[in-house]
Amino acid sequence: MPAWLDGLACVVFDCANPATLSRWWQQLVGGEVVYDDDGDATLHLSGWPRFDFIKVPEPKTVKNRVHLDLATVDYDTAVNAAEAIGAVRATHVYDGDAFAVFRDPEGNEFCLLRPGWDEHRAPS
Repeated sequence: MPAWLDGLACVVFDCANPATLSRWWQQLVGGEVVYDDDGDATLHLSGWPRFDFIKVPEPKTVKNRVHLDLATVDYDTAVNAAEAIGAVRATHVYDGDAFAVFRDPEGNEFCLLRPGWDEHRAPS
């Protein structure tokens, strides 16, 4: 890491409803949600960068250019848990066996990876 950097501070989600989206993600990954005076939210996760949920006026309209890949130890349980809280599969983005692409309630894509998913990737 360059000397002028000090690591990844947070992952920021632009969203219409920070309270709702932060609580949804809390259901998926755990952690503690804290709100600021503007109504924006921060999800604190032990051992992870925090997730910030910032209110913006415009809706999401296209596929994310950056998204989260979440590693799993029990892929089927993770998929079932995500679907149980309303995650929607995005099979038109990817419909293979190594991972599954989902959307959160505001349309942000994320992936659930099978254990060992990267063992089949070509070295870069």
